[in-house]
Amino acid sequence: MIVVMEKGATGPQIQHMVQRVEALGLKAHVIQGTERTVIAAIGEKRSETKEALASGPGVADVVPILAPYKVASREVKKEPTQVTAMRLKVGAGAVGIIAGPCSVENEEQILTTARAVRAAGATALRGGAFKPRTSPYSFQGLKDEGLKLLAMARKETGLAIVTEVMATEDVELVSEYADVLQVGARNMQNYRLLEAVGKAGRPVLLKRGPSATMEELLLAAEYILNEGNPHVMLCERGIRTFESHTRFTLPLATVPYLHHKTHLPIVVDPSHGTGHTYLVPDMAAASIAAGADGLILEVHPDPERALSDGYQSLNLPQFAETMAKCRAVAAALGKSV
Repeated sequence: MIVVMEKGATGPQIQHMVQRVEALGLKAHVIQGTERTVIAAIGEKRSETKEALASGPGVADVVPILAPYKVASREVKKEPTQVTAMRLKVGAGAVGIIAGPCSVENEEQILTTARAVRAAGATALRGGAFKPRTSPYSFQGLKDEGLKLLAMARKETGLAIVTEVMATEDVELVSEYADVLQVGARNMQNYRLLEAVGKAGRPVLLKRGPSATMEELLLAAEYILNEGNPHVMLCERGIRTFESHTRFTLPLATVPYLHHKTHLPIVVDPSHGTGHTYLVPDMAAASIAAGADGLILEVHPDPERALSDGYQSLNLPQFAETMAKCRAVAAALGKSV
């Protein structure tokens, strides 16, 4: 349930109610709104819980949370959340662009890409150091060396680094180098990993699984939020359907639907969502038109020679053209990219 504090509730009053919530065996999540503070009391409800909290100092109301996902729900926080990492801002009116290669291959490749995407307007660099591949014989990434190359690119360009973490034992290492931890589609329901990235405290980009429902995605985010990490971005990267004309089916209705259900920002991945370079620019612009708070795009200086996902990667001029198209759409909506 939600403990809604009165306007002007003092710090000691809020802290007192946090202690009261915890004394009842519930977990307290304090959420600061623009007008008032609410405390999400998460855990098993008892009949006397509402009465025990309603009489507290500075309390305006105590109301139940109807959604199965609690901290992610709009019932808890009406205002949209903005996630920031260095120059990257996603949500609450800001549209962030994350761009870079599927895999970090070598120093020249990652630095060339980083310089170009920054010049075109990206504020974060994506790049896989640890790569989950369907086949064990495919390129698995440079691992530790890839992380070091990403850090080198950040030092030169100032771009925030977004990279995937695949296992709980790698969270500490990847957190040393990355500004945003990406949880890939294959790991969306790896609950121990979700808890680990929640405890790490870094912003998290959580990708929807190819067969996951909206409720499952939001409950996966809840695992991260429940560890006290409010910096979660949800990513629509396409789902598996009967269609074969694209790699996945990219359902952009996800964006306004999630905005209705959650305060968390929504990022769209048109690269994985379509699997074809020629479709990415239009779907990127369509994502902005649908209200996306950010894009994550695969960009490579020479897609024909990419070690992974070259068939869906933009080259550097194509990325610049895509950015121009997205800026035009965003401007029509009163936003900036």
